[in-house]
Amino acid sequence: MVKVLTFLKRKAGMPVDDFQRYWRVEHPKVVTRLPGVRRYIQSQVLPKTYDKGEPVWDGIAEVWADDTNALRAMTQSAVHPELVADEAKFIDRATMGIIVTEDHVAKDSAPSAQAVKGVEFFSRRGDLTVEGFQRHWRQMHAEIAASIPGVTRYVMSATRLSAYANGRTPAYDGAALMWFDSPEALKSAAGSIEYKALVADRANFLATPQPPFILTTEHVVVA
Repeated sequence: MVKVLTFLKRKAGMPVDDFQRYWRVEHPKVVTRLPGVRRYIQSQVLPKTYDKGEPVWDGIAEVWADDTNALRAMTQSAVHPELVADEAKFIDRATMGIIVTEDHVAKDSAPSAQAVKGVEFFSRRGDLTVEGFQRHWRQMHAEIAASIPGVTRYVMSATRLSAYANGRTPAYDGAALMWFDSPEALKSAAGSIEYKALVADRANFLATPQPPFILTTEHVVVA
Protein backbone atom coordinates (compact mmCIF):
# COMPACT_ATOMS: atom_id res chain seq x y z
CA MET A 1 0.00 0.00 0.00
CA VAL A 2 0.93 3.66 -0.33
CA LYS A 3 0.14 6.46 2.07
CA VAL A 4 -0.63 10.13 1.64
CA LEU A 5 0.72 12.07 4.61
CA THR A 6 -0.79 15.56 4.82
CA PHE A 7 0.67 18.20 7.15
CA LEU A 8 -1.54 21.13 7.94
CA LYS A 9 -2.20 24.35 9.83
CA ARG A 10 -5.57 25.62 11.00
CA LYS A 11 -7.22 28.71 9.51
CA ALA A 12 -5.87 31.99 10.85
CA GLY A 13 -7.67 33.06 14.00
CA MET A 14 -9.38 29.72 14.54
CA PRO A 15 -9.14 28.50 18.16
CA VAL A 16 -7.21 25.27 18.56
CA ASP A 17 -10.15 23.56 20.29
CA ASP A 18 -12.52 24.42 17.44
CA PHE A 19 -10.00 23.27 14.84
CA GLN A 20 -9.37 19.94 16.53
CA ARG A 21 -13.06 19.31 17.13
CA TYR A 22 -14.05 20.03 13.53
CA TRP A 23 -11.21 17.96 12.17
CA ARG A 24 -12.02 14.98 14.35
CA VAL A 25 -15.83 15.07 14.25
CA GLU A 26 -16.92 16.65 10.96
CA HIS A 27 -14.15 16.22 8.39
CA PRO A 28 -14.07 12.40 8.49
CA LYS A 29 -17.63 12.39 7.15
CA VAL A 30 -16.20 13.55 3.83
CA VAL A 31 -12.87 11.71 3.85
CA THR A 32 -14.48 8.33 4.46
CA ARG A 33 -16.69 8.78 1.39
CA LEU A 34 -13.66 8.86 -0.90
CA PRO A 35 -13.27 5.63 -2.87
CA GLY A 36 -10.45 3.31 -1.87
CA VAL A 37 -9.60 4.60 1.62
CA ARG A 38 -8.03 1.60 3.35
CA ARG A 39 -6.92 3.36 6.53
CA TYR A 40 -7.24 6.88 7.89
CA ILE A 41 -5.52 8.36 10.94
CA GLN A 42 -5.41 11.88 12.34
CA SER A 43 -2.57 12.96 14.64
CA GLN A 44 -3.39 16.22 16.44
CA VAL A 45 -0.81 18.28 18.31
CA LEU A 46 -1.14 18.04 22.10
CA PRO A 47 -3.08 21.10 23.32
CA LYS A 48 -0.52 21.94 26.00
CA THR A 49 2.08 22.37 23.26
CA TYR A 50 0.49 25.72 22.41
CA ASP A 51 1.42 27.07 25.85
CA LYS A 52 5.00 27.26 24.58
CA GLY A 53 4.19 28.80 21.20
CA GLU A 54 2.83 27.92 17.79
CA PRO A 55 3.98 24.51 16.47
CA VAL A 56 5.31 24.13 12.95
CA TRP A 57 2.15 22.16 12.06
CA ASP A 58 -1.14 21.56 13.86
CA GLY A 59 -1.08 17.90 12.92
CA ILE A 60 -0.89 15.32 10.18
CA ALA A 61 -3.44 13.16 8.40
CA GLU A 62 -2.50 9.76 7.00
CA VAL A 63 -4.60 8.05 4.34
CA TRP A 64 -3.66 4.64 2.94
CA ALA A 65 -4.67 3.26 -0.46
CA ASP A 66 -3.84 0.13 -2.43
CA ASP A 67 -1.63 1.93 -4.96
CA THR A 68 -1.12 5.19 -6.82
CA ASN A 69 -3.98 4.40 -9.19
CA ALA A 70 -6.29 4.25 -6.17
CA LEU A 71 -4.96 7.62 -4.99
CA ARG A 72 -5.62 9.06 -8.42
CA ALA A 73 -9.17 7.72 -8.31
CA MET A 74 -9.71 9.59 -5.03
CA THR A 75 -8.72 12.92 -6.56
CA GLN A 76 -10.88 12.28 -9.61
CA SER A 77 -13.96 11.18 -7.67
CA ALA A 78 -17.14 13.22 -7.34
CA VAL A 79 -16.47 13.51 -3.60
CA HIS A 80 -13.10 15.24 -3.98
CA PRO A 81 -14.47 18.78 -4.60
CA GLU A 82 -16.51 18.39 -1.41
CA LEU A 83 -13.33 17.39 0.42
CA VAL A 84 -11.52 20.51 -0.78
CA ALA A 85 -14.47 22.71 0.18
CA ASP A 86 -14.60 21.18 3.64
CA GLU A 87 -10.85 21.62 4.16
CA ALA A 88 -11.27 25.33 3.51
CA LYS A 89 -13.58 25.57 6.54
CA PHE A 90 -10.82 24.81 9.03
CA ILE A 91 -7.45 24.42 7.25
CA ASP A 92 -5.10 27.04 5.82
CA ARG A 93 -4.93 25.37 2.42
CA ALA A 94 -2.24 27.79 1.21
CA THR A 95 0.28 26.22 3.58
CA MET A 96 -1.02 22.64 3.54
CA GLY A 97 1.29 20.09 1.97
CA ILE A 98 1.48 16.39 1.22
CA ILE A 99 4.02 13.68 0.63
CA VAL A 100 3.18 10.28 -0.81
CA THR A 101 5.09 7.70 1.19
CA GLU A 102 5.85 4.06 1.78
CA ASP A 103 6.20 2.81 5.35
CA HIS A 104 9.02 0.80 6.88
CA VAL A 105 8.24 -0.43 10.39
CA ALA A 106 11.33 -0.73 12.57
CA LYS A 107 9.46 -1.52 15.80
CA ASP A 108 5.83 -2.49 16.15
CA SER A 109 4.26 -2.88 19.57
CA ALA A 110 0.72 -1.77 20.31
CA PRO A 111 0.73 1.74 21.88
CA SER A 112 -1.21 2.28 25.08
CA ALA A 113 -4.41 4.32 25.23
CA GLN A 114 -2.41 7.22 26.69
CA ALA A 115 0.35 7.03 24.08
CA VAL A 116 1.81 10.09 22.38
CA LYS A 117 3.19 10.13 18.85
CA GLY A 118 6.18 12.24 17.88
CA VAL A 119 6.48 13.26 14.23
CA GLU A 120 9.77 14.49 12.77
CA PHE A 121 9.83 15.92 9.23
CA PHE A 122 13.02 14.90 7.45
CA SER A 123 14.95 16.70 4.71
CA ARG A 124 18.04 14.89 3.47
CA ARG A 125 21.57 16.22 3.49
CA GLY A 126 22.34 17.98 0.21
CA ASP A 127 25.19 15.69 -0.82
CA LEU A 128 23.16 12.49 -0.47
CA THR A 129 21.12 10.80 -3.13
CA VAL A 130 17.55 9.91 -2.25
CA GLU A 131 18.52 6.24 -2.26
CA GLY A 132 21.51 6.88 0.02
CA PHE A 133 19.38 8.92 2.39
CA GLN A 134 16.70 6.23 2.63
CA ARG A 135 19.30 3.49 3.05
CA HIS A 136 20.93 5.22 6.02
CA TRP A 137 17.57 5.99 7.57
CA ARG A 138 16.36 2.41 7.24
CA GLN A 139 19.57 0.54 8.10
CA MET A 140 21.09 2.81 10.74
CA HIS A 141 18.87 5.58 12.08
CA ALA A 142 15.65 3.58 12.42
CA GLU A 143 17.50 0.82 14.26
CA ILE A 144 18.89 3.34 16.75
CA ALA A 145 15.42 4.82 17.23
CA ALA A 146 13.90 1.39 17.83
CA SER A 147 16.45 0.75 20.60
CA ILE A 148 15.52 3.84 22.64
CA PRO A 149 14.00 2.91 26.01
CA GLY A 150 10.29 3.66 26.05
CA VAL A 151 9.75 3.61 22.29
CA THR A 152 6.82 1.30 21.60
CA ARG A 153 6.63 1.82 17.84
CA TYR A 154 8.81 3.42 15.16
CA VAL A 155 7.82 3.90 11.52
CA MET A 156 9.74 5.61 8.74
CA SER A 157 7.37 7.09 6.17
CA ALA A 158 9.74 7.65 3.27
CA THR A 159 8.69 9.78 0.31
CA ARG A 160 8.25 7.58 -2.76
CA LEU A 161 11.00 7.76 -5.37
CA SER A 162 8.46 8.73 -8.04
CA ALA A 163 8.03 12.08 -6.22
CA TYR A 164 11.50 13.08 -7.45
CA ALA A 165 10.83 12.36 -11.13
CA ASN A 166 11.62 15.09 -13.65
CA GLY A 167 13.60 17.10 -11.13
CA ARG A 168 10.74 17.58 -8.70
CA THR A 169 11.49 18.32 -5.05
CA PRO A 170 8.96 17.14 -2.47
CA ALA A 171 8.27 19.22 0.62
CA TYR A 172 9.97 16.61 2.81
CA ASP A 173 11.94 13.47 2.15
CA GLY A 174 9.86 11.68 4.72
CA ALA A 175 8.51 11.69 8.25
CA ALA A 176 9.68 9.68 11.25
CA LEU A 177 6.84 8.51 13.49
CA MET A 178 7.70 7.50 17.04
CA TRP A 179 5.28 6.35 19.77
CA PHE A 180 5.75 6.54 23.55
CA ASP A 181 3.33 5.38 26.23
CA SER A 182 3.15 8.88 27.73
CA PRO A 183 4.79 12.33 27.57
CA GLU A 184 6.71 11.31 30.69
CA ALA A 185 8.11 8.26 28.88
CA LEU A 186 9.31 10.54 26.08
CA LYS A 187 10.93 12.91 28.57
CA SER A 188 12.69 10.01 30.24
CA ALA A 189 13.85 8.60 26.90
CA ALA A 190 15.41 11.95 25.95
CA GLY A 191 18.02 11.44 28.67
CA SER A 192 19.09 8.00 27.46
CA ILE A 193 22.35 7.10 25.74
CA GLU A 194 20.34 5.70 22.83
CA TYR A 195 18.46 8.97 22.30
CA LYS A 196 21.71 10.92 22.33
CA ALA A 197 23.04 8.52 19.69
CA LEU A 198 19.93 9.18 17.60
CA VAL A 199 20.48 12.94 17.77
CA ALA A 200 24.16 12.54 16.88
CA ASP A 201 23.29 10.37 13.87
CA ARG A 202 21.17 13.11 12.29
CA ALA A 203 24.31 14.79 10.96
CA ASN A 204 25.02 11.69 8.87
CA PHE A 205 21.97 12.06 6.65
CA LEU A 206 19.79 15.08 7.53
CA ALA A 207 20.05 18.69 6.36
CA THR A 208 19.50 20.01 9.88
CA PRO A 209 20.35 18.63 13.33
CA GLN A 210 16.92 19.73 14.58
CA PRO A 211 14.23 18.66 12.11
CA PRO A 212 10.73 20.14 12.52
CA PHE A 213 8.89 18.19 15.22
CA ILE A 214 5.38 17.92 16.64
CA LEU A 215 4.06 15.85 19.54
CA THR A 216 0.60 14.48 18.90
CA THR A 217 -2.27 12.28 19.96
CA GLU A 218 -3.34 9.74 17.36
CA HIS A 219 -6.99 9.20 16.39
CA VAL A 220 -7.73 6.16 14.24
CA VAL A 221 -10.74 6.92 12.05
CA VAL A 222 -10.54 3.99 9.63
CA ALA A 223 -8.57 1.02 10.93
